[in-house]
Amino acid sequence: MKKISLILCFLLLYSTQLFSKEVVKIGLITPLTGDIKTFGESTKNSFFIALEEYAKKGKYEIKPIIADDKNDPTEGTNAALKLVTQDKVVAIIGPLTSKVAIPVSELVNTNKIPMITGTATNPKVTVSDGKRKKYVFRACFIDPFQGQVAANFALKDLKAKTAAVLYDVGNDYSKGLAEFFKNTFEKNKGTIVAFESYQKDDVDFSALITKIAIKKPDVIFIPDYYNKVALIAKQIREKGLKSTLLGGDGWDSPELLKIGGDAVVGSYFTNHYSPDRKDPIADSFIQKYKQKHGNVPDALGALAYDATWILLNALDRAVKPTPEEILKEIEKTKNHKGATGTISFDNNGDAVKSTVIIKIEKTGPKYITTVNP
Repeated sequence: MKKISLILCFLLLYSTQLFSKEVVKIGLITPLTGDIKTFGESTKNSFFIALEEYAKKGKYEIKPIIADDKNDPTEGTNAALKLVTQDKVVAIIGPLTSKVAIPVSELVNTNKIPMITGTATNPKVTVSDGKRKKYVFRACFIDPFQGQVAANFALKDLKAKTAAVLYDVGNDYSKGLAEFFKNTFEKNKGTIVAFESYQKDDVDFSALITKIAIKKPDVIFIPDYYNKVALIAKQIREKGLKSTLLGGDGWDSPELLKIGGDAVVGSYFTNHYSPDRKDPIADSFIQKYKQKHGNVPDALGALAYDATWILLNALDRAVKPTPEEILKEIEKTKNHKGATGTISFDNNGDAVKSTVIIKIEKTGPKYITTVNP
């Protein structure tokens, strides 16, 4: 009996070792506190939905390591340094915003750790001084495309002849998108009557709005995040300005309508996806998200889901779970079917994909149209 027990113990130990999965560490950098924490929360939620799906069929056991960057470049860089040097992750999802992703991309590229941001749209995330950052990718379109789409929509669909632009001078995302909108609007015979900047912590925009009001622009482009946009929109309407408001993907949050109210109703913004778009992958993701969290995921959450699955698929295809082998497979990504559409990478590691135009109505966001690259 004793001999049989020993044999059974050995077989149990052997089978456990045989069927246990190798553990792979993956980092997530996102703002869980700070001014845009709702984006960080949807990103984290979506990241974990992808991991839960992968756990049912993937080759490895994923150990996620989460870091809060607080939407601050220094915090993000410190978080990335810890993930790379101490935690020894094989890859990183995030960061969420361009101002954090740009310095983090430099660090991970130097340390040869693959990074896929779902949402950082500034061109400098993947390319610096004309040089490609080999280890850095993104699942979203970039600001030149987004700015072009917004400007052309204002000119062609809204029939705007004049536009004003209000942007955060210290935010790479806001500043870059403002410039790309301006360039396209002017190139296509529109007139920019005001191009005004503010600081991140500003809360009183009355002086800038007064200057803009004199020009009576047809549209006002505000490329910032929902919390600041709502504040600016209310002050614009308080000044009696009737201009149509227009923005980018940073607007995509239920909080925009909650905070901005009637001031943002009738406005438009460019975005990465719409839950109204009928697609089996998007529908499945949205259903799972609603079941777990009680609301429809925003575009940033959907992009985090797509970025995570691009990485997980590359991990499973890799010869072994090392940064170098994973990189090879990420580079091969083509026609990935995600919640935000079909994604392929160009030579810069940027996603080639469509964008959508969303209108804000009293009942919430409404899908208007899709614009292809």
